Amino acid sequence: MSSKFVHDLSKFKPKFLKPGDYSSEILEERKEAHETEQPAIYNANSTLPCDQQRQRLPIYKYRNHILYLMETYQTVIILGETGCGKSTQIPQYLLEAGYFNNEGIIGITQPRRVAATMLASRVAEETDTLVGQVVGYSIRFEDCFTAGRTKIKYMTEGMLINEMMSDPLLRSYSVIMLDEIHERSLNGDIILGLIKKIIKKRSSLKLIISSATFEAETIHKFFNKNETQDRTKDTAVKAFKPVARSVRKVVVSTNIAEASVTISGITYVIDCCFVKLKCFNMHSCTDSLVIVPVSQASAEQRAGRAGRVRSGKAYRLCTEEDFLKLPSFTVPEMQRSNLAPVILQLKALGIENILRFSFPSAPPSKHVISAIELLYALGALDDNGALTSPLGVQMAEFPLHPMFSKLLLVSGEFNCTEEVLSIAAMLQVQNVFKVAPGRKLELKRAKWKFAVEEGDFITLLNVYNAFLKNNNKYWCEQNFLNYKGLQRAVEIRSQLSKLLKKFKVPNAVNKDEKDSLRKCIVSAFFANAAYLHYTGVYKTVRGDHTLHIHPESVVSYTTQPKWVIFNEVLHTTKEYMRDITVIEPQWLYELAPHYYQYGTDREVGL
Repeated sequence: MSSKFVHDLSKFKPKFLKPGDYSSEILEERKEAHETEQPAIYNANSTLPCDQQRQRLPIYKYRNHILYLMETYQTVIILGETGCGKSTQIPQYLLEAGYFNNEGIIGITQPRRVAATMLASRVAEETDTLVGQVVGYSIRFEDCFTAGRTKIKYMTEGMLINEMMSDPLLRSYSVIMLDEIHERSLNGDIILGLIKKIIKKRSSLKLIISSATFEAETIHKFFNKNETQDRTKDTAVKAFKPVARSVRKVVVSTNIAEASVTISGITYVIDCCFVKLKCFNMHSCTDSLVIVPVSQASAEQRAGRAGRVRSGKAYRLCTEEDFLKLPSFTVPEMQRSNLAPVILQLKALGIENILRFSFPSAPPSKHVISAIELLYALGALDDNGALTSPLGVQMAEFPLHPMFSKLLLVSGEFNCTEEVLSIAAMLQVQNVFKVAPGRKLELKRAKWKFAVEEGDFITLLNVYNAFLKNNNKYWCEQNFLNYKGLQRAVEIRSQLSKLLKKFKVPNAVNKDEKDSLRKCIVSAFFANAAYLHYTGVYKTVRGDHTLHIHPESVVSYTTQPKWVIFNEVLHTTKEYMRDITVIEPQWLYELAPHYYQYGTDREVGL
């Protein structure tokens, strides 16, 4: 019978860090470039040969012990601080020990695409090969590996779930390593629930779960095993070579700085002690981006980013008393997210009874019910809660929110496939327009060149079409556009187009009916409808939840429309609708009669 082992490689567990306390390293990825650029990797021993660099990593002294555990147990949990080498070295130890065999390759999941690509590049360098050969990666809309040759594959968590649809027992893998599992992402929790079932049916599959915090105890309990060993922590902090004193580096980062990637020279961390999280709002039945206090575990991770080069300091913008009141861990994404994408994937994987599925942290039942209702309204589920065919089955294959999947699949019925492909691709890219401090008026004028009164969806379509005609960096700079982000949109569109061809969706262009594109949007996003209340605010059609138009929306430039559809809600000082499309209210009854009915108090808007 398989067993489990908890192995702690952490040098120390950070306490409340006052100036002068110990700390470690920082990770950086600008929000603007999060989806498009590769970060630099700091390596204090870069002048040494690769084998010597590897031997200087903290994890190296545990190499033989880790291999012993892999031989002895089916499931191993490893705790190690960010930067100890677990993400790059453990897969190589396994490869060198012969764990790549006829039964499968070594797969490593990451919560972020930038980590998957960066780690693959680093390990390829250490194995003296090109990325895509012995070491490859797979992320949304991009694969870089060679079937039959790749032995180590890094991938985002969502990509492994997609593979499970065609390979339910993961027979193409001999080892699965779930990295950075302490982040408790939505896809990470899904994988834990699924792989718990898989390892019971496939005893030859080895599983490694790695974490940078002590929430691994939760995972230990989830797998219901009893054997635990905890190695004594080495409290020595290694001093790496200092960066040039003539340069001051300032990195402004989102919470991606807590894990995954590393840069050099960070000796000070200033932590605002807040984080922006996506949360599902039961009142409006929408996803909201909410700014909330950070957890103690995340604060410790942030503090631990400084001090690799020399003694570091962490400044938290809160009192010690307030810090001690913070929650120990961030609420798992599974318990605060819109579960429609999760349930759609689980249904596609053959999980019929969602409420009885074994989640590491069970989601609220009301969230599950709300998600099932939405999927039913979208036509993805039938009266018995099973996937519909072909719509529901096809929707599950898209690496998108179900609303976007529905939008793409019905676009042929509205003769606007080409337009919808461009819009869907653009909405997968963060920050199409660049932030321009001190140049807000110029940015507004640039955006106005592409703006239409119908709203943001069609404005983004205009931006995409203009980019195809003027595909150069200078034009993008002149118009405050993110060049690499737009290039990424072109790549995403190409991948989505292949899926539509696979499903034989007609390739049509809207030339005659000016409203057909907006009707197509309503047919997929009807649940996100709002109307202008007499008080000057917007109310959701179902629930009467108060919303406002985001100042960056092109709709804010014009007279307030009476009825709108939106993509998401951002919660700052107010709850703002983003990515808005102006609609006619009768379209809701025409295209979603099962969701909206005449005779409600909204009928007065017709």
